[in-house]
Order: sequence, then C-alpha cells, then structure tokens
Amino acid sequence: MRKNSTTLLFLFLIISFITACSMEVAKLDDADDSAPDMGLITATLPLTFTPRASATPLPATAQPTVEPVSGKVTAQINVRENPSTSSESMGMLGINSEVEIIGKDANEKWYKIRFISPNGESGEGWGAAEYILTESKPDVPVVSGGSPSAGDENTNGQTTQQINVRIGPGIDFAVLGLLNNEDGVVLTGKNIDGSWLQIEFVSGNDNKGWVFANYMKSDILDELPLIDESGEEIAESTQTVMAATAAPTFFPAPDDGDSAEEPSISVEFSATNSRAFDYSSDLSSPEGDAEDWIAFHPNSPDDRVNLLIDLSCEGNGSLYVELWQGGIKLDKWGELECGDSDYALSMFRDETYQFRLYSKYSRDLTYISYNLQVRAAP
Repeated sequence: MRKNSTTLLFLFLIISFITACSMEVAKLDDADDSAPDMGLITATLPLTFTPRASATPLPATAQPTVEPVSGKVTAQINVRENPSTSSESMGMLGINSEVEIIGKDANEKWYKIRFISPNGESGEGWGAAEYILTESKPDVPVVSGGSPSAGDENTNGQTTQQINVRIGPGIDFAVLGLLNNEDGVVLTGKNIDGSWLQIEFVSGNDNKGWVFANYMKSDILDELPLIDESGEEIAESTQTVMAATAAPTFFPAPDDGDSAEEPSISVEFSATNSRAFDYSSDLSSPEGDAEDWIAFHPNSPDDRVNLLIDLSCEGNGSLYVELWQGGIKLDKWGELECGDSDYALSMFRDETYQFRLYSKYSRDLTYISYNLQVRAAP
C-alpha cells in the first residue's frame, strides 16, 4: 500500500512539473510587444543596389591632322585676331617672314597662320592671303565663315586700294593698321573739310580710326556727321554747317638711312620667293628724308618678267619715281605716278632693278606718305 502511495506521489509530481512548464510557455506567447523577442534571431543585412547599366564611353573622335603649308610674307602685314582688317592687330610681320598656314576663311581671303614675332615669340593669327606666297594653293580646312565684304548690311563704305588707318584725321597721326583693297567698313563721321573719314576700327580709341577720303567710296558721305580730332561730334552733317577748310599740319619724314648701295628693301621675284611685295614709307623736303631706294631682282625661266605696279600717296607734296638697272638710270621706261594702278612693266630676268622715289626740293615743307605694291602679272 505504501509502495502504491509512493508511486502515485511520484506521478503527481511529474504531471505538476509538466503542467507548470506548459503554462510558462503560454505566458511568453502572450507577452507585451515591448518584451524582448526570444524567438529566432536573424541578422539584418544592409541593402544592396544593383548598378544600373551604363554606356561604355566611346573614344573621342580623332581630329584630322592638318599638315601646315609653308608660306612667305611678301609685304609688311598686320597679324589679326580674326579674319578682318577691322579686327585687333596682334603685331606686324616684316617682308619675307616665314609662316605656317593651318586654315583659311570661307572666302579664301585670309589664312590662319602660325608665326614667329620679331621678338621671338610664337603665336597664331590671321594674315591677308594676297600677301602670303606659297608654292601651290594651300590645302587647308576652312575654319572661319569669311571676312566682312562690301555687300555686308553693316558696312556703308568700301576701300578702293590698300590704305593706312590712323588714330586721327591727318598723316601726322600714328598708324593703327592697314585696310586692304575692297574692304568693307562702317563709316561713322568725317572731319570738317571731308578729307578724312572716321570708321569703326577695333585697335583705335573708342574703337574708331581715320582713313583718307580719296581712297574710300560710299553713297552716304554727305550724311556723315562732322567729328573733331578729339572724337566729339560738332555737327550732324555738312548740310548743317559751312566751315572754312582746315589746313593740315605736316612734319618732316624721319631719315631711314637707305641709299642705292643699301636700299630700304631688296626682293627677289621667283616661283619659290616673292611673287609680290608691298612697301610703305614717307618723304619730305626740305627737311627730313627726301628719297627712298627699293631694289628687286626678277628671276624666271623666261627671258622677261611682267610686273604690275600700284602706287598710292597722301600729303601735300609730289612724289617722283625713277627706274634704275644695274646702277644706270633708265630714261625710256615710262612714268609711274601717284594713283596709278596695274601699271605694267616688262623686265629682263636676272637683272637687278631699283626704284628711286623722291620729293623735289621746296622752300616750304612738303610731306608725302606712299604705298608701293609690285606683283608678278598673272
């Protein structure tokens, strides 16, 4: 009996223990949300992004290599920032300067060039194509839309030959640059007697410059306002004022020290050298430099070389021209005068010729500036 009681007591204890465990599990299942989770713990991994497919960059398109074309400057020229005579000048290149042509404008009137300046610095700019000699037509790309022409709607005047642009209305004012023949310009005024015209010109004061009226054509000359030397407008047009003609002031030309034995320039004409040259200077009398000597040597497979000559002048004096051959003055070659254009000369090859340009002696000061252009006839 005692044995059975003991057995029953043991079974009772086991059942009680099991019941207690079941109740504890239920209590945990009903626990508050704030209670620590005693279930299976899983690690939270950081979010990962699948990289978006991106296009593989293509290699840059190779720019075509431009083979520079060698050229030689046949006149003293301005190098411009842009292909226009109204553009800012980067400096001057002397005759026979060597350049590399790397482009051109759409009109083929300007070449983009690499050059070495007189102070030894290299640069890139634009030069007038007619004054750059090459062995053949340069095969270079067009890198500009073209220079202004007389047909542009913004221009109201056109040059009739190559002329200087000066800082003021007179030959005693400093030269700002050159305009080429048939360049279109914007006229903005004129001096009191209409002998000088004011134009838009980047290198000048207030972007203005002055040119000699005789070498400009326009339909609006009478409508231009009158401008004094300081740039101030003094009347709307010549139709609103009648004024006395102002006498220009002249100064002696500086002596450049040239002679028949040591000319100012000496140019050889040939297929591989200059086909044209351009020279500008000034003369005066009785004071200053009274004469200039310019030498040239035609070199050609033919017995004779045909040349065309232009001569333009400014001032109150008269310019006289002599032609010399081998140290001997020629008396029956003709007569070259200021204003002549396409004056034809036929010269023997392998001979040295010289132009002597001079101003005759006068009691009162006379002054004349000139531009001489010599080129091989086509």
